[in-house]
Amino acid sequence: MFLGVDGGGTKTAFCLIDSAGTIRARAVAEGAYYFADNATDGVGHVVRVLEEGIRAVTEAAGITRADIGHAFLGLPGYGEVPGDVAALDAAPGQVLGHRRYACDNDMICGWAGSLGAVDGINVISGTGSMTYGERHGRGIRTGGWSELFSDEGSAYWIATRGLNLFSRMSDGRLPEGPLAGVLRRHLGLTTDLEVIDVVLNRWQGHRSEIASLSPLVVEAAGLGDTEAAAVLTGAGRELALLVDSARRGLGFSPGEPVPVSYSGGVFRSAAVLDAFTTELRGGTAEYELRQPLFEPVVGAAIYAAKLAGTPLGAPALAALRSTSEITTPENHHDTA
Repeated sequence: MFLGVDGGGTKTAFCLIDSAGTIRARAVAEGAYYFADNATDGVGHVVRVLEEGIRAVTEAAGITRADIGHAFLGLPGYGEVPGDVAALDAAPGQVLGHRRYACDNDMICGWAGSLGAVDGINVISGTGSMTYGERHGRGIRTGGWSELFSDEGSAYWIATRGLNLFSRMSDGRLPEGPLAGVLRRHLGLTTDLEVIDVVLNRWQGHRSEIASLSPLVVEAAGLGDTEAAAVLTGAGRELALLVDSARRGLGFSPGEPVPVSYSGGVFRSAAVLDAFTTELRGGTAEYELRQPLFEPVVGAAIYAAKLAGTPLGAPALAALRSTSEITTPENHHDTA
């Protein structure tokens, strides 16, 4: 039995699989981000979330926690506050009652799911953005330095640039395009300056609220707004740069094919995906763009089996593929 846990800001997913590739149980609990407003006791919040989810999957599968051979837990924020790593590493042991597990950042779940835990790179672009890749047992992360000065190509990055365009259009520093009207209608603005009240006072500058505006930039681009379209093209290029930096960091040679996959809601935009693909194709490196194989929580369980020294074989992966659902955007297999 292998347990995968994919922690997030709004929800935490749990998946229990066996060595034959059968999903034995699933569960969902609240977000495990221990810096969230509702996480008043820090890492103790993580313990409570894990207790709820692990109890649910073991009861559904009719097993005890001791029956879990190995677990991998991807936790949001892991590694970003060095002083908290030891406490986060210890948290699952309080729930499982054994040490047959490993913790790391939840980005690894996306990589393991998209590529089946084989060498290559996965780029994530949702509210934030980052890449994670592995080669010969060594992993590397690029991007994800926070929305304040990084997260290039993310929904937050797109939305803030859309708001900047809105302010310029309102002032007359740019010709007004469809984006201005789209934002006015969506936010119900009585005056353009009211956007300041909405974003800074009502939303308190919360990243998720701001990031939720990114589909409006996509909508405006579809209506012919060239400035909005340029933002989406820029997002795709930035995400490709993240992949290329991970490739160099992992030591792939220019002519060595690099498997690449991607996940997150931003890739639902054809403009972003096209720009991303075009940028990868334009360099000297050889990239193999692959459709994600599994959702992140299933990837976490696959990675748990690998860490245990008993990786799932091809028949088990095929069985797992036939029963698990891909929750990332519908992608095509291509070579960049």
